[in-house]
Amino acid sequence: MTRKIAILGATGSIGKSTLDLIERNRNRYEVTAVTASTSVDALADVARRTGARLAVIADEARLGDLEELLAGSGCRAAAGSESLVEAATVEADVVIAAIVGCAGLGPVMAAVEAGRTVALANKEALVTAGALMTDAAASSGATLLPVDSEHNAIFQCLAGNRAQDVSRIILTASGGPFRTASAETVRAATPAQAVAHPNWSMGAKISVDSATLMNKGLELIEAHYLFGLPSAQLDVVIHPQSVIHSMVEFVDGSVLAQLGTPDMRIPIAYALAWPERMRTPAQRLDLTAVARLDFEAPDFDRFPALKLARHALEAGGDAPVVLNAANEIAVASFLSGEISFPEIVRVVEEAIGDADFDAPRSIGDVLEIDRVTRERARAMMKANCS
Repeated sequence: MTRKIAILGATGSIGKSTLDLIERNRNRYEVTAVTASTSVDALADVARRTGARLAVIADEARLGDLEELLAGSGCRAAAGSESLVEAATVEADVVIAAIVGCAGLGPVMAAVEAGRTVALANKEALVTAGALMTDAAASSGATLLPVDSEHNAIFQCLAGNRAQDVSRIILTASGGPFRTASAETVRAATPAQAVAHPNWSMGAKISVDSATLMNKGLELIEAHYLFGLPSAQLDVVIHPQSVIHSMVEFVDGSVLAQLGTPDMRIPIAYALAWPERMRTPAQRLDLTAVARLDFEAPDFDRFPALKLARHALEAGGDAPVVLNAANEIAVASFLSGEISFPEIVRVVEEAIGDADFDAPRSIGDVLEIDRVTRERARAMMKANCS
């Protein structure tokens, strides 16, 4: 049977990897809708290649360009936030949620409320609206499938096991480009150094998050909502080879781990084919070539972002929303040369200090907290620079 797929964020790295897998298995998958933020040419190309029936560009000013590029294709062009929600709720067996940032919250919630199977590659959905998303999924019968390599690994390890038999989830982190760097090197780190991840090919923002270990902190929050475990049962270990993507420890002392080469097509394929599996072109893991697997505890003094994220998780309320928004503003400022690398965490910590810890009751609340936090973070940095 052909499986229908909607791809939210079709022109980004997750979208491209998803399309690579689908185009290798055309007899198994049909793309019904595709979206992009501003990349009109790339979106039109994807829509024509896949035969999608709906293509949505978030930037309404580019609708005319998209309509012109899709003329005669049979694919309907649309634009704006309401059309993104439409793309998320069209007929689809799996919705790939890969829109970056809070722009993806509305469409993801719409897909969840519609009872879809949602393959989550958007961290913000669970970091900022985890309780809202999981409550909506419980009400609608939606299925949330993690696409992040770490959470996908945990999902695979949990298959066939009872939740009450889990004693601990262990997220692995590469340690990023500054794992062995001196404190002086970290303080003077440049954007070019911070985005040079040793194992993964990722965008600039997520690469910086990996360098600060904030990425792993955000994943702690995601894991809490995906798997229903408290902070005390969520651990992080540094594993520089990025071969073990995460582990689950059970009450009997057994530990299951999911291993593989660092290729995002592996977790994406698991979500696309679940509960089955599909072949991927990913390089096969050669343990003899890897030769060794190293592990070490994270250094919270040198990389305080992880401790800060755990604090936000345990504080609850709006703290994770504030954490995420302030971090996005601080990382963007670092990448543009406005602040230093250590100041990223300082900005986030100060923003968390202003949080009131009232839980958002709707996506609208989340977006308002996000907006206010961004304004405060910008003002804070401006005041410190003046």
